[in-house]
Amino acid sequence: MSLHLELISLDNRVFRCYMGWTALLVLKMFAMSLLTGLWRFISLTFANPEDLMSPKLKVKFDDPNVERVRRAHRNDLENILPFFIIGLLYTLTNPSAFLAINLFRAVGIARVAHTLVYAVVVVPQPARALAFFVALLATVYMALQVVLAAAF
Repeated sequence: MSLHLELISLDNRVFRCYMGWTALLVLKMFAMSLLTGLWRFISLTFANPEDLMSPKLKVKFDDPNVERVRRAHRNDLENILPFFIIGLLYTLTNPSAFLAINLFRAVGIARVAHTLVYAVVVVPQPARALAFFVALLATVYMALQVVLAAAF
């Protein structure tokens, strides 16, 4: 029991790294909400009648810039939230610090890169796919290690 308490401690480099990347990714997801709002304001594309700034405006759901940012944000929710859970569980397996820290970095950097090439400065494939799969494979690896450590 005490080993697990030591693993979830600021004295543990792996846990500190996990905390840092988790916090950074939370801030990145908040930024996606702000970016969606910014594009809605720039393009005057509002999804709710009460948000319309003029009676001449209509509710719209089809602005390509707004929808691109919304898709990127949804992709974050589908991929970063599982990382939050599995990264913490992986920390509890007492992994190699070198490997764990680099897996956390890979996920964090790949998810930031995914947003940049998908929603900020659109870059042709395979840039987005590479960023997506780097984070996915790192998270899947951690999940498999957790399953093996759990030894049902």
